[in-house]
Amino acid sequence: MSSLPFQYQLMAGASAGISEICLMYPLDVIKTRMQINPSSIHYSMKAEPDHTMTKILVNIIKREGIPTLYRGIVSPIILETPKRAIKFTSNNFFQKFYQNLLNVSHTNQSISLLAGASAGVVESFLVTPFELVKIKLQNGELTEKSFINCFKTIVRQNGLKGLMLGWEPTLWRHLVWNSGYFGIIFQVHRLLDAFFPYSSKTVNNLLAGSLGGCLSCFLSVPFDVVKTRIQNGNATPLNKYRFPFQAINTIRREEGVLSLYKGIVPILFRMGPSGAYLYVTFTALTEFFQSFVIMD
Repeated sequence: MSSLPFQYQLMAGASAGISEICLMYPLDVIKTRMQINPSSIHYSMKAEPDHTMTKILVNIIKREGIPTLYRGIVSPIILETPKRAIKFTSNNFFQKFYQNLLNVSHTNQSISLLAGASAGVVESFLVTPFELVKIKLQNGELTEKSFINCFKTIVRQNGLKGLMLGWEPTLWRHLVWNSGYFGIIFQVHRLLDAFFPYSSKTVNNLLAGSLGGCLSCFLSVPFDVVKTRIQNGNATPLNKYRFPFQAINTIRREEGVLSLYKGIVPILFRMGPSGAYLYVTFTALTEFFQSFVIMD
């Protein structure tokens, strides 16, 4: 049996991704609230008890209501299908491109890293406007509460170029995360095949996906913190954070290294179960489509 046509793989991936967003989105809101506020002293859980994941969740529910946990959800839902199409098609394209460029017949560790990074750069152009709208809706400061109204406000105030605010740290976030994700998955699969040749393919995929997602977060979160603060739109970060690496160094110097990892707890809480959920759901939907799609 040949592989499932791309449009059905895209439908399966998008359906799995959208349902995951609906389940796990509150963690993204909490992450944003943790990242937008600079620390007045060197960051630690003891120093800022009000900024812990649990405290922020309780405060949002008590002060703003449960619906606030889903503010901005329209933006990632609209983005999910084209983002997945670009992520995987561009990654496959760049794998073949670097194979030809480096004159090798198969994907290796270096090509996985290069292809993932290149796909991340392409993806960042599409993601930035949607991330900008989402952040502005999540921070609780705008009077607009819908995706369309927020989008119109940004364009009216800053023009179309205003939709690309925060593009550079977004580019670095996706470049680093994608290269780490695909590179780690490749390495984990190689180690599992070498040391556990008879283990279940499903278990191997779940383990590789979870490790790839979680470990790559440690590489990309500092850029995510910078991106969130810039897209939040306050005057102070816009004046202070000119370039991603300069911004990272400024946060490290003024607030401590741990401030570069604000939001890592809800991110990891999301990445673990999401990796398993996405794989299981995608597999189930793929098998469903295969049951009625006529293939040669």
